[in-house]
Amino acid sequence: MSTSPNSPAGASRAEAALVLFSGGQDSSVCLAWALERYARVETVGFDYGQRHVIEMQARQSVRAAMIERFPQWADRLGEDHVLDLTGFGAVAQSALTADVAIEMTERGLPSTFVPGRNLVFLIYAAALADRRGLGKLVGGMCETDFSGYPDCRRDTLDAMQSALNLGMDRDFVIETPLMKLTKAETWALAKSLGGEELVDLIVVESHTCYQGDRGELHAWGHGCGECPACELRQKGYEEWDAAGREALPA
Repeated sequence: MSTSPNSPAGASRAEAALVLFSGGQDSSVCLAWALERYARVETVGFDYGQRHVIEMQARQSVRAAMIERFPQWADRLGEDHVLDLTGFGAVAQSALTADVAIEMTERGLPSTFVPGRNLVFLIYAAALADRRGLGKLVGGMCETDFSGYPDCRRDTLDAMQSALNLGMDRDFVIETPLMKLTKAETWALAKSLGGEELVDLIVVESHTCYQGDRGELHAWGHGCGECPACELRQKGYEEWDAAGREALPA
């Protein structure tokens, strides 16, 4: 495969990845996963008017800590991009973008579901990756321990990958390293990638809480401890910790 003239550091498209990076636990693990595998990794974040906008600051904290604590990854970590999707957030209102209670809706989905969010993210990410010469799109979507969002399912992403490649005449690969993992296994994957150093980085620097709570630092990280995101994160951490804090088997 030829190298794109826009491909950073001379890496081919197959060796270069764009991580959809929110600054949360899952995308932070995905960033480490990509840095272990690819010669060049860039990140993209999306400002869609989310109430927990603190995650936009957490993104930079995680990136800086990755460079400082893992020098073997520093040369691989390239540019960060932030895309303004506030117009989309206003259309696809949910408890993440408006002052609405977090609860189950009549559809059987939590009110935190933003319709089509991952699909929109991937379209914008692919357009950016096309210009940057990046062939892999890496996301933290998961259908094991998740909130039931239909755009997190692998069959949805397979369909999206086909649509992107047909519509852009490219050969993007959407990679989802957490797709079949429980939250406990996601913590174990972090341990296997960067040891307790990476686990500590994710606990302290990443942000998951839908309420944007950065107050008390729990064993599993900052958060309100009550929203669905905090509950999943805490439950996974406690299960992993109780099982002996093992790394994920190779």
